[in-house]
Amino acid sequence: MKQFDSIWILWLIAVCIWNFGWPEAPPVADVLVAVILSIIAYQIKNYKK
Repeated sequence: MKQFDSIWILWLIAVCIWNFGWPEAPPVADVLVAVILSIIAYQIKNYKK
């Protein structure tokens, strides 16, 4: 469970960096980046098992 928490926190930090780093990005890009980062976090979680 601790592993998931650290991966989730990294995902959250990456999403925040995206949102504050590129505020002019359209909402569709925000959703797309969040989904891509979520898939990457899921892959990392499965890789570490």
